[in-house]
Amino acid sequence: MKNKYFGLLILSLVMISCSSTISTAKKEYKIVQASKLKSNWNFNSKEWLLKKDTLIGTGGPMHWGVIESKKKLSKNYEIEFRVNMTKGSLFEIMLNIDKEQYIRTYLYNIDQNIVIGKGVYKEGSDEYEKRGGPTLFNKPMKLENDKWYSVKIRVTNNQLYFSVNNEKTLECSIEKSNLSQQGKLGFLTDGEIKVIDLKIKSIE
Repeated sequence: MKNKYFGLLILSLVMISCSSTISTAKKEYKIVQASKLKSNWNFNSKEWLLKKDTLIGTGGPMHWGVIESKKKLSKNYEIEFRVNMTKGSLFEIMLNIDKEQYIRTYLYNIDQNIVIGKGVYKEGSDEYEKRGGPTLFNKPMKLENDKWYSVKIRVTNNQLYFSVNNEKTLECSIEKSNLSQQGKLGFLTDGEIKVIDLKIKSIE
């Protein structure tokens, strides 16, 4: 009987490790080791690094720093983390990246807004038309450099919820807004950002 349970445990761990999604309903994903960063994410090591428990990204106005997961997000998921835009004006959470298309959810301190938009990202290109995209929904929010913000994103039944500090929330229908319905996760910055307490979990 013990061997049977042990076998089931090993099988479940193998299935999780071979999963095509970042996390499963039973296992929450967290960035915990620098060695695991390369195995789970695509990025330029000069632009992104994990220092202790902090993910640090750097970019510039002409070359945005991007990190992209190797696995897809599940169809229904929840993402939570805290972010500090120490430099620059833009921090973007790239959702459902698929064939250069993605959902833009971002903090923009020039316009003082949080935003949901439709994005395009062509890897390796800094051409203006090959990155970013139009705003679909926005909400005013005071945003400052060198200040921590709590971000929560939830996608269930093709409905997207994006909130910052539990005080400002945007939501939209992914399908009705003609947005990418499934794909990978990414982060983008035009300055310097720090991300801590990142948790990604699938929702059954």
